[in-house]
Amino acid sequence: QVQLVESGGDVVQPGGSLRLSCAASGMPSRPYTVAWYRQAPGKQREWVASINAEEVTTYVAFVKGRFTISRDNARNVAYLQMNSLKPEDTAVYYCYVIGTWGQGTQVTVSS
Repeated sequence: QVQLVESGGDVVQPGGSLRLSCAASGMPSRPYTVAWYRQAPGKQREWVASINAEEVTTYVAFVKGRFTISRDNARNVAYLQMNSLKPEDTAVYYCYVIGTWGQGTQVTVSS
């Protein structure tokens, strides 16, 4: 069974950067897409970015040019590089693969 563990969340000042990681285990041999979502306090969980097996990436409009999703298939790890962070990026960030969610990692952007 698929298991996901996110890490890398922290408190950072506006304009700062963070790199989140999503380590996967129990992955199937078939191709799969990795997605990052986030959930801010009092708001619904929202999709942020995805990367498919061919490493084609897609992003929600408000992170384009600031966030980069990538994956290391040999290590079964996916990343979300986040630059130029804003206070409105504050949220718990979740990794999602084949119907499975990780536990999330907290990102706080505050001066």
